[in-house]
Amino acid sequence: MLFHTLSFLLLVAGAAVMCVSVTTPLHSFRGCAVREFSFVASKPGCKGLHVTTEACWGRCHTWEKPVPEPPYVHRHHRVCTYSRTRQATARLPGCQPNVSPLYHYPVALHCHCTTCSTQDTECETY
Repeated sequence: MLFHTLSFLLLVAGAAVMCVSVTTPLHSFRGCAVREFSFVASKPGCKGLHVTTEACWGRCHTWEKPVPEPPYVHRHHRVCTYSRTRQATARLPGCQPNVSPLYHYPVALHCHCTTCSTQDTECETY
């Protein structure tokens, strides 16, 4: 069974810090969190490279309700996406002489549930 561990830092009385970890089965996790993610970075003229990074993952509260006037439905769709990132760069192998081997990608530092933005997320189904 896959599990996701969330760590919370709590500030107590303005000075003491306490760390609490909660392990939750992934199939029942609700919310948005940073999680390790692997993919193959590739671009035309280079070979692919297996990259492991941090990405956003989770399930956000979403709903739809019918309404009598057009568009006949009121939607509230939020997705788990980046709220803070840093950029990382990988050097792809086997690139042709006229192709830069550099591949840039975001690394998630913090994630949250929000309206889908096409600037950093694929939103076709929303």
